[in-house]
Amino acid sequence: MSSAAVLLDTHAWIWLVDGNDELSLPARKLIDQAAATGTVLIASISVWEVAMLERKGRLVLSRSCWNWVEDALSLPGLRLIQLSAQTALESCFLPGKFHDDPADRFIVATARLENAAIVTRDKQILRYAQSGHVAAIKC
Repeated sequence: MSSAAVLLDTHAWIWLVDGNDELSLPARKLIDQAAATGTVLIASISVWEVAMLERKGRLVLSRSCWNWVEDALSLPGLRLIQLSAQTALESCFLPGKFHDDPADRFIVATARLENAAIVTRDKQILRYAQSGHVAAIKC
């Protein structure tokens, strides 16, 4: 799995950047392996989620949101995946049943289009992955 792309769910990205112990050792090893090949992906919607969480006071960052995001996107091996028309369309037409949270839909759509496994603790994404429509790894 070392050459496979992984897409970090927003919380996994935050935990990675902040060195939070919530990110399991196996997940960290997988992310390190993917970083070595430049295949740690962040969906651009995660930048929006971080900013919204910070603005609403649900996330406290160690520096300004602008600086946090700039630093977080400059980690070695990490690549930001821009929101494309294809991703927007894919998010609206995901196969099977998935909930309506737009950020989660964009993350799942990005993972599907990039052929990446989502590193997440989100129960709804993990349940959706069990249907075989996307790959996910519990962090």
